[in-house]
Amino acid sequence: MREGTARRDPLRAANRRRVLEALARLGSGTNADLCRETHLSRATVTSVVAELRDDGLVRSVDGPRTGTRGRPAGRLALAPPPGLTAVVEVAVGSLRVALGTLEPRVRAERVVRVDTRSSGTAALEVAARTVRELQVEVGAKDLSRVVLGVPGPLDPRTGVVRSGVLLPGWADLDPVARLGGLLGVPVTADNDANLVALGEATYGAGAGHRDLVVVDLCDGIGAGLVLDGRLHRGTSGIAGEIGHVQVVHEGGRPCRCGSTGCLETVASAPQVLAALSDELGSPADLELLASLAAEGSTAAQRILRTAGLAVGRVLAPVCATLDLGAVVTGGAVGGLGTALQEGVAEAVDRRGSARAVEVLRGRLGTRAGVLGGFALAAQEQGHVLRPRPLIA
Repeated sequence: MREGTARRDPLRAANRRRVLEALARLGSGTNADLCRETHLSRATVTSVVAELRDDGLVRSVDGPRTGTRGRPAGRLALAPPPGLTAVVEVAVGSLRVALGTLEPRVRAERVVRVDTRSSGTAALEVAARTVRELQVEVGAKDLSRVVLGVPGPLDPRTGVVRSGVLLPGWADLDPVARLGGLLGVPVTADNDANLVALGEATYGAGAGHRDLVVVDLCDGIGAGLVLDGRLHRGTSGIAGEIGHVQVVHEGGRPCRCGSTGCLETVASAPQVLAALSDELGSPADLELLASLAAEGSTAAQRILRTAGLAVGRVLAPVCATLDLGAVVTGGAVGGLGTALQEGVAEAVDRRGSARAVEVLRGRLGTRAGVLGGFALAAQEQGHVLRPRPLIA
């Protein structure tokens, strides 16, 4: 039975996943170990393992010698996902393009400054050209797939960009068809915050949690929900779009979405920098904010904590409703200091969950989306990855 058949048989698909997740937890194990871990019968485990081996999802590995006579029991481990994958992250004014394998091992990476706002089509042409240049750089001809991260909601059925608020030149564009046509390989597109969330959940601060939310605080604010170890996108693909939740109900600043008092008008990078500039009486940038936060500046700490309180007020009911184990903050602002996390934790504890929710600072920085892209590509090929912290 191949994976297509497994998808048509929900019980078989569930058993495959149980075995793969057991191996992810164990690192390696025998069929007997898998029976104990999954509570499946020996016959079921034997049959499922045979399928997974044929599909290239598990492999035999050497096990420790036990000192007993006889042939040692065969041990299994998750097979490293094959093929070369490209990840393209779109941001305001730049593209980050990485080429690598899905273990993950990044073989080449480049940030290209380009006008991404005016024309999505032109930006994708630059992305395709950069992918080809990186292939030449590493001497790799074969490309198996591309993962594309876009800062905006995508229609889950068609892959079309549904909003051009942040990138006007992408509205109603089908980036999957466009980039796939340029490179001649399958393309998966997702919201950039979802890739950041999957990266932190698999290889970063959230690697020990199955259920968490990762907030990406950059030019805009997005969040990715990971439930039971997998991305949750919602019915219409906009789960985690928290940036335009109203947090200031009277006298709020106008937002680019047309409303007022949205979370982005309080806690996004431009608004945090504007608050710091007002405090200092001179223009401030992210480098200065990071330096002041590291030095323990009272002004920087207060501004970051205020942003964290606003984020926490939005996330508190989410944490309580979904019984999340952790909140991870990342992005240009979310990764600075501890004051922001303290503000989030205070608001979540005060307003939401009946138990303490761990509030963590993201570990992967600007690499979170790239590593999340490799994780998504592996998942789409049926692989279950073993969550483990990496150094970005």
